[in-house]
Amino acid sequence: MVYSIKLFIWQKNPRGKPNWMSAEQFAALPSEITVREIRYTVHQKGFRSKEITLVTTLLDADVYTLPQLADLYRQRWEIETKLGHVKTTMNMNVLKCKTVDGVMKELHIFALVYNLNRQVMVLASKQQAVPVKRISFIDALRWLKEAEPNQILEWLVVNPDRSSRYEPRVRKRRPKKYRLMQESRMVLKQRFAAQ
Repeated sequence: MVYSIKLFIWQKNPRGKPNWMSAEQFAALPSEITVREIRYTVHQKGFRSKEITLVTTLLDADVYTLPQLADLYRQRWEIETKLGHVKTTMNMNVLKCKTVDGVMKELHIFALVYNLNRQVMVLASKQQAVPVKRISFIDALRWLKEAEPNQILEWLVVNPDRSSRYEPRVRKRRPKKYRLMQESRMVLKQRFAAQ
């Protein structure tokens, strides 16, 4: 159910730029922009109804309909899952290299492996006739690690449809109580032996 759809004109802050923005960035902004505000209610079985306010510069209601925009807004949470794949599944949460060149090489390799894995997922989704987002990322990564040249893609695990799932933003593991290692191991060992 749509509560309201309104057009607003947002004007540039007349008091000047905020502290976090450079003068060049502030000068590059237009003096005003027109936005469309859409308010609608989401009803999900087992949950309290939720009112969503969505503000967009996509003004044409015939081209950008409410159901399309609402679906895009819901899909934005999928990026959290994809970032989790990169950081946790691919072990990219801590980079190992210490030089800029090394870090750039590491990032390029991660991007290459991620894109290869996504390509395997696309092929599996076509072969298994399911949406690509339901193909298991880790199963595709395992297949990619074990695959021989010219090996035919086997059937990968298909995750259940979890389109209406919402997860809390919390950490699963607690941080360790120890200090960070900010000196060489040799220095720390000598200090420990002296105690």
